[in-house]
Amino acid sequence: MYSTHKKLIFLILFVVAFFFSNLANANTIDELESNIQERNSEIRELEEEITELGGQIDSVGAEAKTLENALKQLSLTDRKLTTDTRLTRQKITGTGLAIEELALGIIDKEQQIQNGGAALAQSIRNIHELESRSFIEIIFSQNGFSGFWNSIQGLQQFQNEVNERVHNLQALKREFEGSKKASEREQKNLIAYNVRLGDQQEIVKQNKDTKNILLKETKNKESNYKELLNERLARREALEQELRDFEAQLRVEIDPKSLPRPGEGILRWPVDSVKVTQYFGNTPFASKNPQVYSGAGHNGVDLRAAPGTVIKNAANGVVVDTGNTDTTRGCYSYGKWVLIRHYNGLATLYAHLSLIRVTPGQEIAVGELVGYSGNTGYSTGPHLHFGVYAANAVRVVKLGDIKEITNCGAAHIPVSPINGYLNPLSYL
Repeated sequence: MYSTHKKLIFLILFVVAFFFSNLANANTIDELESNIQERNSEIRELEEEITELGGQIDSVGAEAKTLENALKQLSLTDRKLTTDTRLTRQKITGTGLAIEELALGIIDKEQQIQNGGAALAQSIRNIHELESRSFIEIIFSQNGFSGFWNSIQGLQQFQNEVNERVHNLQALKREFEGSKKASEREQKNLIAYNVRLGDQQEIVKQNKDTKNILLKETKNKESNYKELLNERLARREALEQELRDFEAQLRVEIDPKSLPRPGEGILRWPVDSVKVTQYFGNTPFASKNPQVYSGAGHNGVDLRAAPGTVIKNAANGVVVDTGNTDTTRGCYSYGKWVLIRHYNGLATLYAHLSLIRVTPGQEIAVGELVGYSGNTGYSTGPHLHFGVYAANAVRVVKLGDIKEITNCGAAHIPVSPINGYLNPLSYL
């Protein structure tokens, strides 16, 4: 009697402990879910703020080129980049919470699978016990044929239980594997966000350095700023003219069969939010500014991209080279650029970047990070210059090795014969 009473108390304690354990776990998951929702709300607010700041940066960029506006644009950029870092920190925290929530779910499913496996094993043992007895043993051990039929019904019931438990275990296993994959994805996201945070902090520093350099160069005087702009424009014009003269002399036969047929989706847009600010070829801007493009037209498309915008690879391929024309004093060209050769016969250029995150020879998949947009080189405002070439036509050269060239002899950049430039919009 005492033993039975003791067992009953133990069973009650076990049930109470199990109930409160599950309740605590549920409370933990509820708290995590509440925190995740709170983070998501804050993330949406920060994204809206970033969009608004990006619009303000564009508006100031479209205004007159004055020192006041240039400093205002840099100040807005600083606010935008600082908000970028806040957003990334929130995403890091939110991803950590999601991983924690998934981990709790995985533990819960593991326990359910373990319990279900034990129950399944017991059902199989019961079936085996019935099936291992001979027909005569079952007949004589039961109360006649009624007991025999009850035994048969019991066996069928056990088999139904086994089928149901197998089905439940299979479903739990699928959920478990899904949770594990989701957790692995979130772990990768967490790594990517931490890398991005470091990049954003570096871009913030770059922007502050740019502002300090501008103030030092102009001595905070509008007249000095105008003189600086005119000097840069003159050097840019000289370089563009010399490059166009050189490229006009290049001859490369391009087999049309080596290129993909024009069509939408052959290349992926390098930015998530697409706004073309300058088109390819003899656009109105290029036609009105022949001194900038030597009458040959714009050799790519310009895409609106506030400083720090993530720039993504347009198709699977290999990084041919990277460069920075700003390291050659007085060379106003692409600034920080990346050239990628794709497996479909095309090559793409990403220019005016603030930060490069690939290396020459690196294989890179479509959608992977190339770098971040900026305002390096000769640029009338923050944007991405996106160029497309026939892959066998474009090459990277050190300008001083091919001809006498003004100011940029030490710089190396991609060059192509005129027929090697392709309209990006034919493939996007």
